[in-house]
Amino acid sequence: MSGTDNPYGGSYGGQMNATASYGGAPAAAAEAGYIKDTTTAGFTKDVLEESRRQPVLVDFWAPWCGPCKQLTPVIEKVVNESRGQVKLVKMNIDDHPSIPGQLGIQSIPAVIAFVDGRPVDGFMGAVPESQIRQFIEKLAGPPGADQAAEIEAVLAEAETLLGNGDVQGAAQLYGAVLQADQENAKAAAGMMQCLIALGDTDRASQMLGSLPEDLAKDPAVQAVAKKLEQIEEARKLGDPVALQRQLDANPDDHEARLKLAKILNVQGEREQAADHLLTIMRKDRTFDDDGARRQLLQFFEVWGPKDPATIAARRRLSSILFS
Repeated sequence: MSGTDNPYGGSYGGQMNATASYGGAPAAAAEAGYIKDTTTAGFTKDVLEESRRQPVLVDFWAPWCGPCKQLTPVIEKVVNESRGQVKLVKMNIDDHPSIPGQLGIQSIPAVIAFVDGRPVDGFMGAVPESQIRQFIEKLAGPPGADQAAEIEAVLAEAETLLGNGDVQGAAQLYGAVLQADQENAKAAAGMMQCLIALGDTDRASQMLGSLPEDLAKDPAVQAVAKKLEQIEEARKLGDPVALQRQLDANPDDHEARLKLAKILNVQGEREQAADHLLTIMRKDRTFDDDGARRQLLQFFEVWGPKDPATIAARRRLSSILFS
């Protein structure tokens, strides 16, 4: 799929640095095996055997065929978005003429659907995208609960990858979900988290500003927006080494401690950040009108209720508040 097919490739921020991009769907789909080329020798495995698991579309084409060039990006897009309802196998008839000859293929592009090891339906020519969707729905049924469940599984895997530091792998999966569902808030938030992890906060802010209004109001997206605000604020708070020296000289310098907590938070040192705020609370609840507690609650919003740092800090917060 070309970059122009990617709804997040332009206004939502374009290419990420490194090797990850918003348009992660083609790479992810290729890894999942939704689209592949085949040969005469591979036809039995790639088409006949595979069609016993889900419908397989075989696209017979040739490099000199103009309509083939029109059909290919459209059918690839629809197959990618089907997320495994069907698979697409492409065969170059110039290189491999025997199979299309046996099937009586006389003009191209020609697409033949195989189910349970046999051809069941097909179409010829560069048909519109809507007709391809109808063709796939006729074979596999409309996308529904199965696709939704698969998307949730992909999102869970992406979250795990991101938590383990595999930003590129997470970005590919979030991009794949966005290709299938442009309005998926979790995927949009996850993609912005990947950008932040890569240090590209400007691109993350650009993507945030380009989101539709309803999507921008989603709690997952709002958490990322607050994280970006915290990062921007921390940039203006000074040198953390100098702030630590101030604290070493005067442990009751709550202003320096609060600033250091904010900086440590955006550096990923959540436990240390929480510890500084809890220290302020233990020493002086009146500082900044209970500002340390309010700041800690803002951290919780970004970290999420299940984050280990949130759970540990909330437990310590309760002991201070209710002891």
